[in-house]
Amino acid sequence: MFWLILFLVLLIIAIGGIIYLFRGFHRFSFIKKLAERHRLLSWLLCLLPFGGIACFGFINSFTVIVVIIHLMMFWIAADITGAIVRKLLGKERRRNIEGACAVLFTAVWLGIGWYNAHNVVRTDYTVYTEKPLPDGSLRIVGIADSHLGITLSGEDFAKEMERVQSEAPDIVVIAGDFVDDDSCRADMVRACKALGDLGTKYGVYFIFGNHDRGYYESSRDFSEDDLREELRKNGVVVLEDETADIQDFMTVIGRRDKREEERLGIRELTEKTDSTKFSLVLDHQPNDYENEAASGADLVFSGHTHGGHVWPAGPIGVLLGANDKVYGTETRGTTQFIVTSGISGWAIPFKTCTVSEYVVIDVKNP
Repeated sequence: MFWLILFLVLLIIAIGGIIYLFRGFHRFSFIKKLAERHRLLSWLLCLLPFGGIACFGFINSFTVIVVIIHLMMFWIAADITGAIVRKLLGKERRRNIEGACAVLFTAVWLGIGWYNAHNVVRTDYTVYTEKPLPDGSLRIVGIADSHLGITLSGEDFAKEMERVQSEAPDIVVIAGDFVDDDSCRADMVRACKALGDLGTKYGVYFIFGNHDRGYYESSRDFSEDDLREELRKNGVVVLEDETADIQDFMTVIGRRDKREEERLGIRELTEKTDSTKFSLVLDHQPNDYENEAASGADLVFSGHTHGGHVWPAGPIGVLLGANDKVYGTETRGTTQFIVTSGISGWAIPFKTCTVSEYVVIDVKNP
């Protein structure tokens, strides 16, 4: 229901944007001159830019809406700025400089967003612990939110796993939303094989995110059970409110996603674990910080937020209490929290205020 309401709200805004932009395009001088002779033709000519924007529909409808809303916002900002400048200078509008600036700025802004979404970077963190580690250090590589199909195909994901392998990870963790509601089976199978091909000391661990189980599972050609089976076939440890001990120095705690009613509390998961071991909690959505800090977990790794994806989604999420943090690291008590922006993102092939990344976490003894 939430996604339906969100889509309808954005659709209403986009329709308003189309009306605003349609009138804005008509202010260009060459169209105004044409209107003096062929009024109908001048208005029809204003439809051409929307034909170009409609091409984004080959990706999905959300992308079209995002492009329209961005262009509308920048055009409104340019119109307001232009009106203020003209009033201060005592001049009248002669050319549609505001519209030209808005189109150019939107193209550059979304072009950068496209690059950020499709270009995966490496992000480093160092975490210190007094708890004993083999040779005094441990390298964790973490990913989340591959949402296979939007910016990463199965083959693209496999190439990124070659980069992950070059990091010589001791352990690899996947913090949910590995697939999306419209991911295809071929991509899922190829990506699972890529995880199986990773060489690590202590294995690959996986938790489900809100999209992995599928909001509209009938729209893809595999089920949640198919995904679980393919992961396990490739040696990936799937944790669903479960813990996994790694020798005598570490415990990985994998939580179910927040939206699952049967999810256990973090205390129920940690009360039987050995507190002398370094504990890593995988929790897809970063919104249980108070309880996780109180549980004494050493490190909590999350995704879900996509680092904010497109502005102002990140600040709104924190303001509404949907997330405790959007991106980066935070310490509460003795617990270190890390939120990744994800190796891809959901539905929209732009990241206008963040990057796509995999995370390298070096855990060290002081």
